[in-house]
Amino acid sequence: MRGLIARVGFISLMMATSNATGQQLAPSPSTTPSATPSEEVAQPALDEEIVPTFETQKLARTYILDIPAPRGQITDRNGAPFAQNRLSYSLAINFPTPLEFNDSQTLEFAHRQIATAQRLLGRQIRIADDAILRHYHNRGILPFEISTNLSAEEYEAAKAHLPSEMTLRGVYIRVYPQGKVAGQVVGYCGRTGRNPDGIIDNHETIWPETEGREGIEQTFNAVLTGKHGEYKMTFDRDGRRTSEKIASPPVPGHTVVTTLDLRLQELAEKALEAKAKRGAIVIMDPNNGDILALASWPDYNPNVFVPSISAENFKALQDDPGIPLLPRAFRSSYPPGSTFKVAVGIAALESGSVTPSEQYQCVPSIQIGNLTFHNWKKSDRGFLNFVQALTESCDTWFYQVGIKTGADPIIDWAQKLGFGAKTGIPIRGEVEGRVPNDSYMKATHGRKLLNGDIANLSIGQGDTQVTPLQMAQAMSIVANGGTFYQTRLVQQVQSIDGGIVTAYNVREKRTLNFSSETLAQLREGMINAVNGPAGTAHAASLDPVTVAGKTGTAQWGPKNKERTAAWFAGFLPAQKPQYAFAALYEGDVGVKAHGGTVAAPLIAQVFKEVYKGEQANGRRNRRGQVEESPTVRRAEPVEDDSGD
Repeated sequence: MRGLIARVGFISLMMATSNATGQQLAPSPSTTPSATPSEEVAQPALDEEIVPTFETQKLARTYILDIPAPRGQITDRNGAPFAQNRLSYSLAINFPTPLEFNDSQTLEFAHRQIATAQRLLGRQIRIADDAILRHYHNRGILPFEISTNLSAEEYEAAKAHLPSEMTLRGVYIRVYPQGKVAGQVVGYCGRTGRNPDGIIDNHETIWPETEGREGIEQTFNAVLTGKHGEYKMTFDRDGRRTSEKIASPPVPGHTVVTTLDLRLQELAEKALEAKAKRGAIVIMDPNNGDILALASWPDYNPNVFVPSISAENFKALQDDPGIPLLPRAFRSSYPPGSTFKVAVGIAALESGSVTPSEQYQCVPSIQIGNLTFHNWKKSDRGFLNFVQALTESCDTWFYQVGIKTGADPIIDWAQKLGFGAKTGIPIRGEVEGRVPNDSYMKATHGRKLLNGDIANLSIGQGDTQVTPLQMAQAMSIVANGGTFYQTRLVQQVQSIDGGIVTAYNVREKRTLNFSSETLAQLREGMINAVNGPAGTAHAASLDPVTVAGKTGTAQWGPKNKERTAAWFAGFLPAQKPQYAFAALYEGDVGVKAHGGTVAAPLIAQVFKEVYKGEQANGRRNRRGQVEESPTVRRAEPVEDDSGD
């Protein structure tokens, strides 16, 4: 039986060999123990020959057990690993064969080995007697695990003094080398069940495999899982092993290559950690729809689920008031506030309800029906055109223009920009958001949209809800001039040898065809919002590159628990955009937070690092393209810009 156990351990070594070229899954000697040639006792050759079973003999058996395959990797766009595997060792007891112990002999043998194991590992090991007996009676020919996931120190101690009655069994387990970075996107794994203890069935797995429980791990579980290998053991009528063979080795799972950029993801998460209790940052490439960063805060480290998470620790995650298990970037929606004025502006200009030169008065408040609607600034700003109104984010200007434009064009253009619909990323639980229309209002409030509702819609409040991912998607469309690319989170699935199994190509969903004049108006207003003296987003201004953006501040939640959603969304470099972004800061109950003061600095912190060391003269982004000089000079604000 000692030879059998050595051969079972050899299965893990076979998997290590099969992964060495394509996935680089070999453990690091400094952190993880690895197998040595001395452990490869009497290695069996691969053999497809079927050993006959002796069905007429009561104790004769041929067992065919499945060998779980190592899971495939999940990487960023450049191959940096988010999820891979490491070799973990368990300490197990070998029961002698034939299995002739009675219960007391079985327990005496097991207790003796457990006592030895405790001395080797320097800690207590508690195994119930009924578990020992159940294993011996049902599957005593297989190793009985008494300690799993040994530390490097424990492994070395056990290996140096391993008695013949025990074995070290190597198994691949999931590891997330970037820790919490992109944890909510990558997801985590869990075991498909506990170690089996019933009578051995053909084609049961030698040990439990893992399955994706969240994120990309869950969605792409089938391609990450790989193909089981087969291990055959034959015993004669006296219970003696007559042969054992690895009939076929396991085939590792495929690699999922995401569109994420590890560096940008790290920068986004660091900015959120430093400046927000709760929030999200999404960064996209507006020229192809790729998601470069999809960050939410707070987050969690998926390594806490390796090899399994205790009920106590999982409950702590669930009960955490920051809700770290919630990926706010795509599974939470918020009123967009004044960032929605970009969509309203497109609707107004494209429908012809307002012209670029047409002016409306930016007063402190206006009366609509029997309600008074206020501007965020208390002073009268005079008559403003569209660019000026967008720059200053004048609410009363947009109330008037929104009502004149009407609900239908606003709703239509908002939907064309992707609001109110899932982006289609391959992760479960993405929310749709909401662009309220007459049907929704009748079902929810018992009436159609009234002028007061349109006024709220015009400044992104009321029943409107968007996700940070939807906001970044909309900004990508504006940044590239009107092309709506299918938003991508995964580039391709590839085999262990680098062959492409499935490619998710860049795809244009539609072209919005808004005019060049509308685009110029939007771009100018968004540049001024960051760099002009009357703008609301000076905190996002950067010397090496011109940022175009729009702030937003909105209240949501029940009145007694009302909170603020503070936004900053836009693109850069303004003239030749390479990045589109949305930052969301989720405020505390009863605490005022404004897009210009809490969300804009999040983006500034990220892109200050991206463009670090670049000079204003010959502004050059990191992809090597030169930005044209902006037409608007930068200036310090002459008024408080903390309102929107």
